[in-house]
Amino acid sequence: MFERNRIDSRPEPASVPVEIDLQLGGEIKGRLRVPSGIAPLDALNSDGGFIEFEPYGGETRFIAKSTISSLRLVGVPRAPHLAARASSGDDFDPHFILGVSTESTWNEIRQAYVQLTKTYHPDRFAGTLLPNEVGTYLETMARRINAAYAALESTQRTTRSVRAEQSPAVYTSRPRA
Repeated sequence: MFERNRIDSRPEPASVPVEIDLQLGGEIKGRLRVPSGIAPLDALNSDGGFIEFEPYGGETRFIAKSTISSLRLVGVPRAPHLAARASSGDDFDPHFILGVSTESTWNEIRQAYVQLTKTYHPDRFAGTLLPNEVGTYLETMARRINAAYAALESTQRTTRSVRAEQSPAVYTSRPRA
């Protein structure tokens, strides 16, 4: 009934958007399903005569590797675009980086920080083979987000310490005679 000793720890295959030209003519567009951590080129050059393909709006099927004339990766941003976006905004504005207004409460700032950290953390895509440019972009964005939060957090701590110094004492002892 159930196989208790069976361990199914295979990672979920990654979907890579591609355009495939076939030997007999014609072009198909969709997602190439490759094992996580394996480049599409390595998957095509591996043993086995078929590769898993999911056309847009269709069901997954297997295509014989021998019928593929050429394959183009689709939607992979180029390095200059990513580098320009990561380094844009040389004037450091922590509120802009975190996507909050200057009148935001500390809880709103914290929520924005947590959300962006989850989105851009490089370890989030550790099981997926990404181009080097994308990995560099994720690392740069994570550093910028952490720096912005640290700048706002230090301002928050300074504000708290100033308030603590200005507030009246809660208890004062009587002078000794």
